[in-house]
Amino acid sequence: MYCLARKKNPENISQNKQLYTQKGPSDVGLFFLFLPFMQASSSAVLLSTAYAAPLSWMKAAINASEIYIEAFETYPRQTYRNRCRIISANGILQLSIPVNKVHGHGTITKDIEIAYDEPWQRTHYRSIDAAYSNSPFFLYYIDELLPFFEKKFRFLLDFNTMLSKAIFKLIGITTEIKLTGSFYHDPEHMHDLRQAFTPKSAPEQKTAIVYHQVFEERHGFIPDLSILDLLFNEGPAARELLSSQ
Repeated sequence: MYCLARKKNPENISQNKQLYTQKGPSDVGLFFLFLPFMQASSSAVLLSTAYAAPLSWMKAAINASEIYIEAFETYPRQTYRNRCRIISANGILQLSIPVNKVHGHGTITKDIEIAYDEPWQRTHYRSIDAAYSNSPFFLYYIDELLPFFEKKFRFLLDFNTMLSKAIFKLIGITTEIKLTGSFYHDPEHMHDLRQAFTPKSAPEQKTAIVYHQVFEERHGFIPDLSILDLLFNEGPAARELLSSQ
């Protein structure tokens, strides 16, 4: 196992690892459930899974009364489902999780497995460290996120959901994340945002959540980066920024 830098408290990290013990999607002990759509409220949202989601995704989630994540769609390519965008000294950097489609092109999202042929966790952590080590709240939060760059999760959906739950907790979002129990072509009683957020079409700057970024003087303000960017730069103010803008 490689060694990650800047571990403030090894005992806390060890305890954190135990919190994120992984189980497969069929295990009874999962921290989240596959649920059918019942009578969701009008402010419920249906979202795709996302890796360290963009701020547009997070804004939709934080302002919803209920959050459903699509688990039974046919997995699409080149989306936020397995990638996130951060800003580095050299500009925008896309971090992608390599995946295996165990049933070919027809594999549904809940069955997508993470590939570990390359040490992507180490690469992603080092990139995040290089980008945000000088940000105001990096040291304050990084210990809570380290387990996701050390432990191997089998399924992408498990990894993303547990990471989202950890980030929700850091920001102070208490809404439960629920996974769909089947694919709904025309879901009722909720906003269908499964295809709303894509790396190919970030929101215009005038509609984006605006805050200070580490490399803003060099690159200007970059809208709709990963929630990690907002978290490390604004800390406790992240929730208010997501709710108010």
